Amino acid sequence: MSLKGRIHSFESCGTVDGPGIRFIVFMQGCLMRCQYCHNRDTWDLHDGKEITVDELIKEATAYRHFMNASGGGVTASGGEAMLQPEFVRDFFRAAQAQGIHTCLDTNGYIRKHTDVIDEVLDAADLVMLDLKQINDDVHQDLVGVPNKRVLDFAHYLHKRGQKTWIRYVVVPGKTDDEQSAHLLGDFIKDMDNIEKVELLPYHQLGEHKWEAMGFDYPLKGVNPPPKETMEKIQSIISGYTSAKVMF
Repeated sequence: MSLKGRIHSFESCGTVDGPGIRFIVFMQGCLMRCQYCHNRDTWDLHDGKEITVDELIKEATAYRHFMNASGGGVTASGGEAMLQPEFVRDFFRAAQAQGIHTCLDTNGYIRKHTDVIDEVLDAADLVMLDLKQINDDVHQDLVGVPNKRVLDFAHYLHKRGQKTWIRYVVVPGKTDDEQSAHLLGDFIKDMDNIEKVELLPYHQLGEHKWEAMGFDYPLKGVNPPPKETMEKIQSIISGYTSAKVMF
């Protein structure tokens, strides 16, 4: 029987969540409370809609030609995909059986390491790991939880030799300072499984969702970082790693 999961939505031809053209599934539910979250409506695990793996893979394979021709595939994002690991595992296995590349986009906040976590990673051709902030005090202020589980998961990906891209959101006043960039560079410097570091400039695209849901947007009035800041952070992190650092 095909396993059921709860998703927020899917995007058929995404181009920013992994290589090539991708079918992106936004899973429902998240334990982090990022102040800049642009998918505020994905936090509630009980919201969204139910779908089976069979139904989802049928949707995805309709775009297989475009994905394969571009070096793309499917991405499980969120919310947080690892809150529903059995569903993601089965979805990835079904995709790989069709010759489709699989990518896990995760914040790494893994509550308990179980066999199913390894099964998801075994079925993931690529992991994109969000490292919000290495300074734990700032991390807790920014996303509402400590970063120990995230950093432990990053170390575990390195131990496995898991092909990984790091994503780092540059938020003015939170993660755009040089010290934070040095902390990140030093943390990943020995991780030879990391192929790329993506620096993502903070944007205000999620503000309207917060307001539409009746919430105050925590970063109201904060503007995206200037190009000079992005270049400085890129330069600092590049000094620590052989991975490609880009924005």
